[in-house]
Amino acid sequence: MLSQPISSIIDLNGQKISLETGRLARQADGSVTVTQGNCVLLATVCANTDAKEGQEFFPLSVDYMEKFASAGRIPGSFFKREGRLSDYEILISRLIDRALRPLFPEDYFCEVQVIVTLISSDSEVMPDSLACLAASAALAVSDVPIKEIISEVRVGRVNGEFVINPTRSQMAESDMNYIIAATEKNLMMVEGESKECAEEDLVKMLQVAHDAIRIQINAQKELRDKVGVTGKRDYTKPVVNEELNNKVITFAKQRVYEVSRKGSSKNERSDAYKQIKDELIASLGEEITDADKKLAGKYYEDLKWEVVRDMMIDEKIRLDGRQLDQVRQLNMEVDILPSPHGAALFTRGETQSLTTVTLGTPLDELLIESAAVSEYSKFILHYNFPPFSTGEIKFLRGPGRREVGHGALAQRSLKQMMPGNDYPYTVRVVSDILESNGSSSMATVCAGSLALMDAGVPVPKHVSGIAMGLVTRGDGKYAILSDILGDEDHLGDMDFKVTGTRDGICGVQMDIKVDGLSMQTMREALDQARRGRLHILDAMYECIPAAREEVKQHAPRMEKLFIEKEFIGAVIGPGGKIIQEIQRETGTTINLEEVGNFGEVSIFSKDKEGLMKAVEWVKGIVSVPEVGGEYEAKVKSIMPYGAFVEFLPGKQGLLHISEVSWKRLETLDGVLSEGDVVKVKLIGLDPKTGKFKLSRKVLMPKPEGYVERPERPEGERFERPQRREGGDDRRPPRRDNRN
Repeated sequence: MLSQPISSIIDLNGQKISLETGRLARQADGSVTVTQGNCVLLATVCANTDAKEGQEFFPLSVDYMEKFASAGRIPGSFFKREGRLSDYEILISRLIDRALRPLFPEDYFCEVQVIVTLISSDSEVMPDSLACLAASAALAVSDVPIKEIISEVRVGRVNGEFVINPTRSQMAESDMNYIIAATEKNLMMVEGESKECAEEDLVKMLQVAHDAIRIQINAQKELRDKVGVTGKRDYTKPVVNEELNNKVITFAKQRVYEVSRKGSSKNERSDAYKQIKDELIASLGEEITDADKKLAGKYYEDLKWEVVRDMMIDEKIRLDGRQLDQVRQLNMEVDILPSPHGAALFTRGETQSLTTVTLGTPLDELLIESAAVSEYSKFILHYNFPPFSTGEIKFLRGPGRREVGHGALAQRSLKQMMPGNDYPYTVRVVSDILESNGSSSMATVCAGSLALMDAGVPVPKHVSGIAMGLVTRGDGKYAILSDILGDEDHLGDMDFKVTGTRDGICGVQMDIKVDGLSMQTMREALDQARRGRLHILDAMYECIPAAREEVKQHAPRMEKLFIEKEFIGAVIGPGGKIIQEIQRETGTTINLEEVGNFGEVSIFSKDKEGLMKAVEWVKGIVSVPEVGGEYEAKVKSIMPYGAFVEFLPGKQGLLHISEVSWKRLETLDGVLSEGDVVKVKLIGLDPKTGKFKLSRKVLMPKPEGYVERPERPEGERFERPQRREGGDDRRPPRRDNRN
């Protein structure tokens, strides 16, 4: 255990990042804090010294967590404590996992747990760009056997200039947002989005990122040397039986090759491979132990990996018989379901997505909460991967990390074409994968774009996606594969998903499992991906060339009004009484927000009549009555001297008994009653009381022969005679009749 903390400083163009170990969590195998500004991350790593008996895969778990206390906040949940990881935390955990996993030895099966925790937050520093640096540094100062040190940065592009680890304020102005992980020599992981950037811009961005990553790796090496780590721990390696391996190769190699080059379907190929394996085990004799059977199965899988890769590189033959750059058969339909607001079925080979779009109101917005930021999103995409899509039986549970990650990639890609914040609807896209053999996330992008246009969401362009693969060999030969199968993903060295429009890239997700990927190979892969993307886009435009001009009849319709700020309270009413009454009486949903000096009123309803009724109601509340204006008025109450009528929502005036009819009326009985609707004219406004004077009779024809009584001028009527001199005009003395 270290007696004093040890630190190392990173300087990235003026950004100071501190790495420190020996102060916190000292019982972990490796522990490091990473500090930039007020942002502090604690990363720990613990690893078992022995693998579990029979372990056949590497059990690595990575968790990124944000403590709300780090930002001086209390969680908003019922229990007021952090619960399961949020989608945001899961996505960051996946980024770290995907970068680290390929760097552990292939024969290392001891359980490893990496935990990265945000313990202090900075409103401008984005902690996710430091998380992988923290995890790698914790591994660097430990004796856990990882092969190389890595690091990670975010790159944005602000005003045409690339910025390493931009602040939140800078990211608001950026048209590119990518997180890149790499070793000193090789890129390992790329994830991000952009507003239709060019392929060459992406390559330049990767080069800028790699230069910054090398600086961070050197700082980790310095920290490791200061700690005194000189080597990694030994571990028990799996049993090797060369004699058994040779038997497997002799028996199965040619058979595997013949099945692989047939160009058969996924199920046919899977059945054929299984039959070869069964025959292989049978050929080894009855004396073979269970341990050797398991070992023979492993050697058989290794053989398949080698045979298929050599076939692709040397003969340019793929498992389903396609050319290397050929996209599988495409089928797509829109408007296939009667009730959803938009729907599309996209099929590419043996991968199929049924995607729906639902249009909601601003009240349906999703709250996305992290330690530093809480914001609402009006665009939601959910991805579901049921077990029947691969012909399997599994328990149905909530979405796992894979579903969250694939949905996020599709969402960030389609988001680039979504209308701005002034678009009133909340849009939810749901992709249900019905078949899967290849990239279902790219099928989701294509189906989502089709469904959005089918729903009448004004997206200007289609977005498509394609998954690329790479197979390399030690002699420098390689093959780049378009629209990879599931088996090709498993057997390949790179999984490279690219989405975009005809004009540029919208999203990228890349995982690399091999050393030495050159920028030239990257350029070739991007160019081949662009050609595949355009091929799919052509088919999508044939299916539906543009967004429908209107939403469907059963979708909620919307009218938007802008009102003077002073009328916001009048529309809402005391305790929300007025706005609730409007919604109840018209069957609408109303959202009212203060925007600058105005109030923005969005009214939603599936019923056009109710929608227009609510619009007129709101217009009536905010309209200013004009003298001379004519209105439909509803009688609210009857008095001996007239009727009080509501001639605009929330505005009442007196219809005096003398203004009801040209005839002289002693009473309104039999003439008007509560609830009657009459047409009136606003004839005046009392300047002292502000009360409205209304007339009904002025809108009625005068009776024949009607003669109006002449009125004396106002001054004459109230003028008293002048007193004369001498007192002649004095009033006579009052008689006193008292006895």
